[in-house]
Amino acid sequence: MKKYTNTGNKDTRSGFGAGLTELGQKNENVVALCADLIGSLKMDDFKKNHPERFFQVGIAEANMIGMAAGMTIGGKIPFTGTFANFSTGRVYDQIRQSVAYSGKNVKICASHAGLTLGEDGATHQILEDIGLMKMLPGMTVINTCDYNQTKAATLAIADHDGPVYLRFGRPSVPNFTPENGTFEIGKAVMLNEGTDVTIIATGHLVWEALEAAEALEAKGISAEVINIHTIKPLDEEAILKSVAKTGCVVTAEEHNILGGLGESVARTLALNNPAPQEFVAVNDSFGESGTPDQLMEKYKLNDTAIFEAVEKALSRKK
Repeated sequence: MKKYTNTGNKDTRSGFGAGLTELGQKNENVVALCADLIGSLKMDDFKKNHPERFFQVGIAEANMIGMAAGMTIGGKIPFTGTFANFSTGRVYDQIRQSVAYSGKNVKICASHAGLTLGEDGATHQILEDIGLMKMLPGMTVINTCDYNQTKAATLAIADHDGPVYLRFGRPSVPNFTPENGTFEIGKAVMLNEGTDVTIIATGHLVWEALEAAEALEAKGISAEVINIHTIKPLDEEAILKSVAKTGCVVTAEEHNILGGLGESVARTLALNNPAPQEFVAVNDSFGESGTPDQLMEKYKLNDTAIFEAVEKALSRKK
């Protein structure tokens, strides 16, 4: 398999900040709103360069979503920024009623998602956000894998007409996708072609999937690895084409097993081409305080867990 190179660990939230800064220079209709977390969301440069287009809302996330929805009426493209927990669970009614129901062009940008938020613990480690957002009609849901892809996605969603949920993280993770690469909403990225099993991963688990595929190759197992950065709309064609070839699939995500990428893939297979599937995800529980590495190990969200899931999926192939 092609070995992808980690050009240096970077946090995905900084990719968002870099993308937002570039958008500020390119598109005068882009405005930014933040709920008292400018530094955490890396929105400092946008605020510095475009103070007239930056709005510090304070710890009033519901108000922020309402303001953003209103700004779209005047042709603005609002990017809201806060932690994923506060971007979704805390303001779900406002998103549903003021953004999704009327198809407002709001970009809901959410950092510190999943277990890798780390020491802040379960109250901040939302693991249900993908499920919450993908259930909203018309909502595009994106979960990026590294710094470069997060920057590219931030630029791309500004040109997309309609509400978007963009999910990224806190810790530094391997940066391996092309610099200044293009980002196509709803289009899966084939990272490694294989014949024995399909590994479909999203977010931080994409790198772990590549590591698992390399270990599997050493055991004589050919793994196809697909990066699903867009959970909704899902690239069903890419999934079905791959699984038709390999005959089984493993999905990997930093999210609750209920409502995430794995369930979307399972639905696609059930309706078109049922195949053995194993899930690498948090098994219907809350998180806890710990370092990102400790939590990924405890909750089995790493290359070892993917390797073991592949072995189980292969054992179920007919």
